[in-house]
Amino acid sequence: MPAITTQDNHLTVLNLFTTDAPEKQDSLIREMTKIVQAAAYEGWMSSTVHAGVDSPGTANLIQWRSSVDLENRYAGEEFKHRTLPVFGEITTSIRLLQNEIAYTVTHPSLGGVVEVAPERDDYTTITVIKVAQENQAELVEVLSADQADVADVPGFRSLAVFKGLRARGVDGAFVVLYSQWETKEAYDAYRHQPRSERPAARQKAEDRVKDLATSIDSNTYRVVLTRSAGA
Repeated sequence: MPAITTQDNHLTVLNLFTTDAPEKQDSLIREMTKIVQAAAYEGWMSSTVHAGVDSPGTANLIQWRSSVDLENRYAGEEFKHRTLPVFGEITTSIRLLQNEIAYTVTHPSLGGVVEVAPERDDYTTITVIKVAQENQAELVEVLSADQADVADVPGFRSLAVFKGLRARGVDGAFVVLYSQWETKEAYDAYRHQPRSERPAARQKAEDRVKDLATSIDSNTYRVVLTRSAGA
C-alpha cells in the first residue's frame, strides 16, 4: 500500500484532471486504469487513482524514483502521442504537479503513516494553493504549523503538505494540501466550524494563508485504484 511520508526521497507527482460531466469522469478513470494496470516504466513506483466527488475529475498520486525517470516518461512517444491527446479530448484542464513531501500529521491510531488505498475508504480533499515564489517557503511553514491541533478533530485521519517543485499546467509556485477524513460530514464540520470556535493559532494561520495565496482551489475524492511496481 503506497504511503505519503517525509522520510522517502522519491518524487511525488499529483496529476489533476477536471472535466465537465460525470460520464467524462468515468472515461477518465477507465483510461487511467488502463495505464496504471500496464505500468512498467523505469523508475515508476506506484499510482493511486482518485475519483472526484464534489466536482467531476480525477487525481492520480504517483510515486517516482526521481524526476529524471518522470521526464523520460514525458519524453516517450506513448505519452506525447497517445496519453496526452486522449486525456485532452475529455478534460477541461490538466495539471501535472511534481512535489516533495514537506510535512505530515495523522490521527494517533494511524501511527504516523499516511496510507492511500481504496479499502481505506477515505474522504480525501486536495487543495492547490498558488503563491509567489518568494513566499512559498513561508506558506509551507504556516500550513504545517496550522495543523498542531487537527489530530484531535473528530473524523480526522491524516494531512500532508506538498511543496511544489515544478509543474505542467500551472504557472509559478504552489503548495498542495492532501487530507483524509472518515466522512464528508466530519470534513464539513471542520471546514465550516464558526470562526469564533476555532483555536487562535488556526485563525492566525488561515489569515496568513489568505494573505500569501494568489489562488486556492479544491476538490474532494475517493480512491478507486492503487497499484505498485511488482504487484
